[in-house]
Amino acid sequence: MARAIKKLGGEAVAIYPAGGYTGEFFTQMLFQEKVPTIVIDIKNPMRENVVVLEEDSNNQYRFGFPGAGLSESEWKRCLEEIEKMDDVRFIVASGSIPEGVPFDIFARLAAIAKSKNDKLIVDTSDGALKLAAEEGVYMMKPNIGELAWLVGKNELSIDEVPEAGRKVISMGHCEVLVISMGEDGAILVTKDIELVVKPPRIEKRSTVGAGDSMVAGIVLQLSQNKDIRDAFLYGVAAGTAATMNAGTELCHKADADLLFDQLCMQYHDQILTTA
Repeated sequence: MARAIKKLGGEAVAIYPAGGYTGEFFTQMLFQEKVPTIVIDIKNPMRENVVVLEEDSNNQYRFGFPGAGLSESEWKRCLEEIEKMDDVRFIVASGSIPEGVPFDIFARLAAIAKSKNDKLIVDTSDGALKLAAEEGVYMMKPNIGELAWLVGKNELSIDEVPEAGRKVISMGHCEVLVISMGEDGAILVTKDIELVVKPPRIEKRSTVGAGDSMVAGIVLQLSQNKDIRDAFLYGVAAGTAATMNAGTELCHKADADLLFDQLCMQYHDQILTTA
C-alpha cells in the first residue's frame, strides 16, 4: 500500500513484521524504491506469495503460502509503533491475520485510531473484518462475498449490493464503504452517496496489487483534502492502472492520472447528482 502511494506521488510509512531472508529482501526492495519503513523484527521468516503467468492465455495463478506465526510481543510491538506516531491522519490496515495474532487486531487498531483522532481504513476479510466493523472504522473495502458476510447473508447479487452497503453504513460500522465487484466495477456508499463506477477498458497484463493501488489512490486523494467522490474515482483509476503493468509493478502515476480524467468526464453527471 505504501509502495503504491509512493508511485502515485505521495508519501506513506510502511509498518510491518519481517524476519529471515525473505524479510530482509522485502525491506531492501522498499529501500530501493525509497519507501519509508518501520520494521518489526520477528523470529520467523516473512511468508512468500508466488504468481505464475500462463503466457498463451494470459491467465494468472496465485499461490499464497502459509506464513509463520508471530509471538504476542511481536504483534503488540506493531500496535505500539502506530500508537506512538504523531501527525498521522490516515491509517491503512490490510491483509490476512498471521498465526498467533488475535482476530481483533484491527479492532484494537480502530480503538487506537479513535484515541488519536485518526481515520482507519480496513481492507481484510473474515473475522478480522467483522470485529473491526463492530468497533467502527472510517472506511472498509470489502468485495461482494465479504459484504454478504457482514450483513449475515450467504451471497449477494449485484442488484442487492447497494442496499447491503447502506445497511452496513446505517449500523455505524463505517462512514465510507467501497465495494469491489470484479468486472462490474466498484461502488461507493456513504449515508448520502451511492456511486457505481465501471473501470475503463484497457488491456490487462496483471491483477497483482490492483486492490492495494485502488485503496492507495483513495487515501492519497483524501490526504490532499479531495472530495470523497473524486478520491473514489482516482482509486478506481489507480487500481485499473495497476492492471496495465506486468508482475508486481503496480500502477504508474501517468496512467492513473489519464484514466482519472476519463472517469471524471464519464461520471461527471452522476457526481453532480450525488453532490
